[in-house]
Amino acid sequence: MKIIVFGATGGVGQSVVKQALENGFEVAAFVRTSAKLKVANENLTVVEGDAFNQEQVAAAIAGHDAVVSCLGSNQGMNKSTDLQEMVKNIVAGMQKHDVKRIVYTASAGIDKELPGISGKLMMGVLKNALKDHRAAVDIIQAHGLNYTIVRPMGLTNDSFTGEYRESLTAVPETSKTIPRADVAHFILKALTDAQYENTSVGIAT
Repeated sequence: MKIIVFGATGGVGQSVVKQALENGFEVAAFVRTSAKLKVANENLTVVEGDAFNQEQVAAAIAGHDAVVSCLGSNQGMNKSTDLQEMVKNIVAGMQKHDVKRIVYTASAGIDKELPGISGKLMMGVLKNALKDHRAAVDIIQAHGLNYTIVRPMGLTNDSFTGEYRESLTAVPETSKTIPRADVAHFILKALTDAQYENTSVGIAT
């Protein structure tokens, strides 16, 4: 399978690239600065570009079987439309080149699904980022793509475990975190398992 990874220099993105290569995928990493990508492999193509540039995004998507988005916003806790703007470009590029499959890494909380007082507090803190992710997901779901939306709990840099729980309706109970490497593992599993097509999955350890 040939995939292109947007946000490939982030923590989850680099793990996706590394694990995909280890599992025999052909990978294109779309990055703003190639020096930040600490991975090298004969099956890896590094594409420098700007996800806000529709032409560059579309050109990079051509010839791939699937798109993986691990994009984040640089706006922190501030109001932003960065994610939805970049996703509009990705969707346009996918339509132009007839690529149907996308796995989009969002965040737990985009569906207001975090339980309890602590969940409400966290969604309040992250409200601007969650709103931007939610709008990006709406764009993906409105364009007839074969999607998997990944909703991880709090990301950590802990070591890969391969042991995590999934929920189609909310988030796994009594869990607050998940290693970035485990999120990457789920993303690749979702790409190769039809049960995850057109689903939104909460994941946590």
